[in-house]
Formats: sequence, C-alpha cells, structure tokens
Amino acid sequence: MGKTIEASVAMLKVLEAWGIKQIYGYAGGSFNSTMHALDVEQKRLHYIQVRHEQVGALAAAAAAKLTGKIGVAFGSAGPGAVNLLNGLYDAKEDHVPVLALVGQVAHTNMNYDYFQEFAEEPMFSDVAVFNRTIMTPESLPYVVDKAIRTAYKEKGVAVVTIPNDFGYAAIPDVDYDSASVPAGEVTAPAIPDDQIKHVLALIKAAKYPVFHVGQGTRGATEQMMQLADRLQVPIIITGLAKGVIPDTFAGNMGSAYRAASKAADELMAITDLVVSIGADYSFAQIMYTTHDFKYVQIELDSGKFGRHHHLDYGINGDAKAFVTRALALSEAAAPSPYYQAAEADMADWKQYLQRLSNRTTDPLEYEQVYKEINRVATDDAIFSMDVGDNTINSFRFLQMTPKQKLLTSALFATMGAGVPGAIAAKLSYPDRQAFNIAGDGAFSMVMQDLLTEVKYQLPIFNIVTSNQTLNFIKSEQEDVPQPYFGIDLIGADFAKIAEGMGVKGIKVAHFEQLHAAFDTAMAEIKAGRPVLIDAKITAKRGLPVEILDVDPAKTSAASVANFKRQYDAEALQPLAAYFSKFGVK
Repeated sequence: MGKTIEASVAMLKVLEAWGIKQIYGYAGGSFNSTMHALDVEQKRLHYIQVRHEQVGALAAAAAAKLTGKIGVAFGSAGPGAVNLLNGLYDAKEDHVPVLALVGQVAHTNMNYDYFQEFAEEPMFSDVAVFNRTIMTPESLPYVVDKAIRTAYKEKGVAVVTIPNDFGYAAIPDVDYDSASVPAGEVTAPAIPDDQIKHVLALIKAAKYPVFHVGQGTRGATEQMMQLADRLQVPIIITGLAKGVIPDTFAGNMGSAYRAASKAADELMAITDLVVSIGADYSFAQIMYTTHDFKYVQIELDSGKFGRHHHLDYGINGDAKAFVTRALALSEAAAPSPYYQAAEADMADWKQYLQRLSNRTTDPLEYEQVYKEINRVATDDAIFSMDVGDNTINSFRFLQMTPKQKLLTSALFATMGAGVPGAIAAKLSYPDRQAFNIAGDGAFSMVMQDLLTEVKYQLPIFNIVTSNQTLNFIKSEQEDVPQPYFGIDLIGADFAKIAEGMGVKGIKVAHFEQLHAAFDTAMAEIKAGRPVLIDAKITAKRGLPVEILDVDPAKTSAASVANFKRQYDAEALQPLAAYFSKFGVK
C-alpha cells in the first residue's frame, strides 16, 4: 500500500493549495476530525476561533469582499450549522465566494436520530451554489476542491457537509487539488465601438442624464471622473461604490434613496437617462419607478440585464473597459448649466453636513464622532460599517478615497456585521487601520467577539454609537406613520464591557471628551491593542432626504420652514434654486 494521509488533512491541503490562509469557526464534537487536521496543519493554515459561528461566516464573507479570494468558515452539526446561515446569506446576496465546512455525525449514526444529527443539505439548498454531503473518505478532498472552484465561478456559497468519522480515515496521499488552473472570471467580451458611440449619442441627446456607478468601476476611478467632467454628466454611486469615486470630486453626487445625499435623490427624481455602469442597485424598485426615463446598462454578467428596470439599451462587457473606451471616443461637451447646478447643489449639501460636524456643544451627536473618525483615519483605512443608522451616517460623513475600503452587509443588511468585518480586515491587511463602526443594537449582537480581537492581538478601533434606540427602524415607523413600538433598548456601559474582555474601553458622554478620547484610542492602536469608544449620542434622526421638503414650489413656505428648523437646515436650498441660478430649463 502506498503512502496515506488522513482525509481531513488532505482536505486542508486542498485549501492551502488554493492560497487560503485563515479559516473561521468554533469547535464542536461532530467536527473533531477536522479540528485534529487543523492542529496538524496549524503552521500552514491559521484557525481563527470566533465565539459564535455567525461571526465566523460574516468574517469569511467580509474577507472575500475585501480580497476577492474565497473566505472559509465552519460549524458543527445542528446548532453550529444553523448559526452559519446569517453570514452565508450575506455572502450570497453580495455575490462573493465563501466555503462553509459543516460537521455531521459519523456516517454509522446517520438516519438513527442521533444526538445533533441534522438533515443539513435541505437547510443550505437556497443559500448555496454547491451543496454536497461527503459519501466516502476518499472523496472528501476532491469534493472540497470542486466546491471551491464552483464558489469562485458562481461568486457564491459552497457548502460541504462532512461525517466526522470520514475525516479520520486514511486515504492515498496524492494531490487532490486543481488550484494550478485558476478559477478566475470568464474573459470579458470585447465591446464594439459602435455600441459605445450609441450610448454617447443617447447621453448627448438627454436633458438630465446621470451615471449610476457601482463597484464594477473600481480600478477606473480617474477615467470615470474624467468622463463625467468631459460629458458634463453627474455621478450617482451605489452604496458599495462609496470611495470608488472620491467624496471630494465635485461631480460625485453620493448615493440615492435613504442612505443618501440630497443632491442624488433630487437628480434621480428628474433624470431622463440613467446610464448604469457596473452597478447592482437593490432599491431600484423604489428609485427607478418614480417616473419614466431611458435606461442603459453596462454589465459583465449577461443574466443581470433588465432586472432593475426596463432596458432601453445594454452593453455586455467590463465596466472599466467601457469607461476607458468611452473617454477615448467621446468629444468634450460644452459647459453645461445642468452639470453646474448639480455640482452646486451637492456643494450646498456638503456645507450643510460640515456645519453639523463642526458643532462644539452638547449633547453629543453622531456627526461630531464622524469628524473625529475622519481626523484619525489613514488614507488606506478599512471601515467595517454595521447596519442601522450608521449606514446612513457613514455614507454621508465618512470622507473616503479610492485607497480606502468600506465593508458592510449591503443587500442582506444583517446587523452584527461590523465586528466580524473588522476582524477580517485586520487579518487580511495587518498593516492597515481597521474600524468597526456600530450602533448599540448591532454591536450587542456580536460583542462577545471582542475576545477574538484580544486573543489574536488585533488592533481594531471599535466605535459604538450608543443611543438606546433602534433608530433606523424608529424612522421607518415614523414614516408609515405608526406609534413607536419595540425600538427602545436598555442602555449599557460598553466601555466597561470592553474592559471586562481585555479591551481598553473609553466612555464619551460630552463633546469636550471626544478629541482626547480619540487620541487615547489611537495610542492603543499604535501599541498594537484593540480599543473601544462608547459614544453616548442622542437618538436624533438625520435629515430624511427620501421625504425631502425644502422646495416651497412643491409644498408651502410654512412646511419648508418647519422641515428646515427640525433638521437644522435653514441654509439648505432645493435643486430648483440652482437650476434657476444657472439658467437650467
């Protein structure tokens, strides 16, 4: 008999061949054969012990979002497997490759109602693009290799369920991986010049065109800005494209709908042509249905054409290639009053945000906290933004550049994504700053994994904006309208909780404490230790651009005055004012 190897060890060697460095999980009895293999392979594959499988799956998804490489998480049979689902759905909805290894009882105990035995394949059938239970020890490394390749190909979740006893079995010690043949994307089809010229003609004929730009343009930042200026077309970004176009670029109108800028919503409400470039927009059913407009889509995945709006014209190809070639084929448009008005409208919005940020009085507000984040953040920082009001606030107040990265649970929008995202960020990019920005509702779901930050000596900057309210949901109830219910939270001293877990905790209740608190926190980060700031802010609502009311022509002077007073927006002007100023018809 030739040389043999434990099946679980052979499986991990497949992961190593694919360049996987970390695997997130929590030990369980039905996963012990793989735990033994992780012990054997610990010098080549780093096991990250999280304190909840949800955190492991969310961290694996975050790592994939950051690096483009597959993330890996595991859970034991039954409850461990169930706990993985939240993070796996996040990976599915944001289209990133993740491998989930799931424990199962020994094959001799299956179908006998054994302790923690669970029919796991049906549970993962909706979330996974690949979903298999291992049937023989010899097939374990082969199936995992196939799972990884499929996850890359489909940009989705692959699940492999492993009967525990199979992992201990001796199998032939041969190469089981196919990693020498990369699992990259299919080569993008070339875009004919006449298709690009047709889009340029549509833009030239439009009265109020906008570019709706997504992550597909990452890597073409300069070209996208040049194209916007050259054609005099404002850019609206999707949430995940935050930072792809610098916030300082005058033609960047920010994102639309709720976690948005005033200018983006106003322009989306009047546009007669939307040119979507590498964008996946989950709020299209709201923002794309307010009125009729022509819709052009540049998309690499041909299966996505027309799914957000009736398609007037489509180009199947890489967004970056389109932008670069459109820049070469286009002629500079004359200065456009429409573009000038859009830039002025956005500048007005930025001035409004700056006025809020510059306030130096109590009570403490979230804008003041974000000003400090911008002050201490390096130009390549990674922000793991949790779900809730901080989604809106981060989109508005983080001053991001293309070198920085923003992480969040975008489409699935699961609370509790902040801590695992920051863990993945620091492990993926040890030399870059990693911020976790979370509200008290989201943070309390995963705060046990501050222990993971301590265990692996990860200098993560945790910021908890604590207002004892599920404020995002409160705003939704206000807009129905309905009485507030179920949105109040019991307060906690998160700084003390952090201290109890070995993290430096800093409580900030007043503005005068804020600057020094961030300086102290940065000293901890520079010393290589995690830190947490517990910022006790008010539960005020940020200006709701989705129900914007600053134009007397659309409502009444009294209504406008009341709206502006409520949101400290007395100086804010409607887009119509800038249309008038620049003579836009």
